[in-house]
Amino acid sequence: MSNLLYPALKDFEHTIPIERLNVLRNQVESENPDPSAGSLFNYAWGLIKTKGHKYNQEGVEILKELYRKEPDIRKDCLYYLSMGSLKLGDYTSARQYIEELLKIEPDNSQGQAMKNVIEDKITKEGLIGLGIAGGILAVGVGIIGALIRRKR
Repeated sequence: MSNLLYPALKDFEHTIPIERLNVLRNQVESENPDPSAGSLFNYAWGLIKTKGHKYNQEGVEILKELYRKEPDIRKDCLYYLSMGSLKLGDYTSARQYIEELLKIEPDNSQGQAMKNVIEDKITKEGLIGLGIAGGILAVGVGIIGALIRRKR
């Protein structure tokens, strides 16, 4: 994914250090039992921007909850839900979230760029899947051919 192709997503691959994530987590914990939507959103953002499937999944779950409860930040939630889902390899959800954002804001350049990235990933993964399936099929045909020749 080239930042030259998608300048609106220049920070997509940028991760934050765990120390910064800990600052965001501490903010949420300092507000317990009722942390603000802003603190939760920032923490979820940090989780999405951190390397690690577990972190990304936790960020997605927090954003889903914020999306349901906080109408004022739904657009931001949709964008980062899409990013988090993409990082998790859940391209179907990533596409659904970004399409929902683009229904609300059709001219959102980051959303349009994200949609292009998702579509590229889906196409690439589909081609890789076809290549793997084709390779397995070729090996299977080769084995069957060898067995048939052996029986003759």
